[in-house]
Amino acid sequence: MDAPRLPRHLDQELAALPAGPLCVGYSGGVDSLALLHALANLTAARTRGLSAIHVDHGLHADSADWARHCQTIATGLQLPLRIVRVEVLRGRGESLEAAARAARFEAFGRHLPAGAILVLAHHADDQTETVLLKLLRGSGPDGLRGMRALRPFGAHQLWRPLLGLPRVALRAYAQAQALQWIDDPSNADPRHARNFLRHSILPLLRERWPQLDTAIGHSARWQAAAAAQLEHDAAIALTQLQGLDPTTLNWAGWLALSDALRPLTLRAWLRGLGLASPEHVHIDQLQRQLSESQDERNPCVSWAGAELRRYRDLLYALSPQPPLPADWAQVWDGCTPLTLPNGCGRLSLSATPAQPLALTVSLRRGGERLRPQSHAHTRELRDLLQQAGVPPWLRGRLPLVFADNELLAVADLWQTERAASLLGGPLQYEPAPAISPPA
Repeated sequence: MDAPRLPRHLDQELAALPAGPLCVGYSGGVDSLALLHALANLTAARTRGLSAIHVDHGLHADSADWARHCQTIATGLQLPLRIVRVEVLRGRGESLEAAARAARFEAFGRHLPAGAILVLAHHADDQTETVLLKLLRGSGPDGLRGMRALRPFGAHQLWRPLLGLPRVALRAYAQAQALQWIDDPSNADPRHARNFLRHSILPLLRERWPQLDTAIGHSARWQAAAAAQLEHDAAIALTQLQGLDPTTLNWAGWLALSDALRPLTLRAWLRGLGLASPEHVHIDQLQRQLSESQDERNPCVSWAGAELRRYRDLLYALSPQPPLPADWAQVWDGCTPLTLPNGCGRLSLSATPAQPLALTVSLRRGGERLRPQSHAHTRELRDLLQQAGVPPWLRGRLPLVFADNELLAVADLWQTERAASLLGGPLQYEPAPAISPPA
């Protein structure tokens, strides 16, 4: 293998790269070392402000020694290196490999220099592994296009300039330059899915199909083109289906979309709202409930971090709703705003009363009745809420204001004649946002 191939390739890729300082994700392994060394010897990379970042996961007894080795290499190349130590926390059902990757990328995002382009050493062999793993997980075009050479990464960009080169090109360069790298024993552990595929399956496939990596690379590019077109079409569909309230979507129109567009449009909607993306099982469940439920039923599909509810013509996206406290009631004098329990919002009077009032605020328990101002008859609150189109999951979160056990007002929706004179004006109710900001 031609050792100078790597620097020539990087020089060409750099010429097309948007402006910004480069920061190499440097593990100490042969791939990232070859990348870092080759970039360090390119004037075009140096003039951008080349640096490196090493994440110490603490998962191996020698990880501190590896970090010191990386520092020695960076010092020899006269490059700044930031070493970040992280704690890998595994979520329920999450592999150690996935948890370590999440911790690593979170560290990258927090510690990259301002405006930096994160440079990673993934190559053509890695792309083959990624596409096959996505295929085994049942991914669609977005997953089967594999890793992108350049993509947004939070406030930064993530660049993978080596996807067109095989692993042997990097190793040939490292050997020709007599570089010293770290061999992480976890890379040979067959319990990790990628390692099993790399060491046990792909050698057999390449023996039978020598052009495997080239063919999968072509397929990934076709899938990338298809995924880009579908994303474009999904964005158009979303503009047609999203309500004036951005947390709503026309569910009948969504169901009428093609099988290819339906999941992409839903995920684009939720991503724009900052909500967690659903898995295929949740989308299938939503489709089934919307298709089969009767008009009077209000389907709900939820997963960690989000829930979707239907009411009438709209699908509502929400953060998970905290349960309502049983039999909650609070004495209130009306002089200061009242914070309601469990994310139900805040209540206040439009004008401070001349003297404290003897009010009680509670949540709906059922059977309440009142005669709204300018109405001729007393009405059941249930009927008023239904006619006003208040979604069912919000009805129990509205504050009810009583005086002498008489219902005077329901949030800022209705109040009685007595309330108008006693409260000095309408109530001001600030409901909690449907989508809570991330913690």
